[in-house]
Amino acid sequence: MNFLPYLVAGWLLLAGCFGVVRSRDLVHSVVCVAVAQSGTYVLLLSVGFQSEASAPVQGAPGPVVDPVVQALALTDIVVSATVTALLLALAIQISKRQGTVDPDKLDELRG
Repeated sequence: MNFLPYLVAGWLLLAGCFGVVRSRDLVHSVVCVAVAQSGTYVLLLSVGFQSEASAPVQGAPGPVVDPVVQALALTDIVVSATVTALLLALAIQISKRQGTVDPDKLDELRG
């Protein structure tokens, strides 16, 4: 069993989390969240990988790859793109209203 994809997935998750913790910019934090989420793609695809397996089509001889894992990876990509777009839109609105994207310089919310 090859552990390299699992190590890559863990490294991407840790690098993204470290970037979020150390970030002094909202846009940088959004990019780090996207990097952390990309670790889940690698993890899902490494879990579903089978050597010498064919595509999951009707009547394929021999072992086939599980299509559920592929569907989960595609769903994960769509969710990640949506979350990234939403967070970037929030960062743009914060920049317009507050004049900065530094979390330490943001004023308190006023109602």
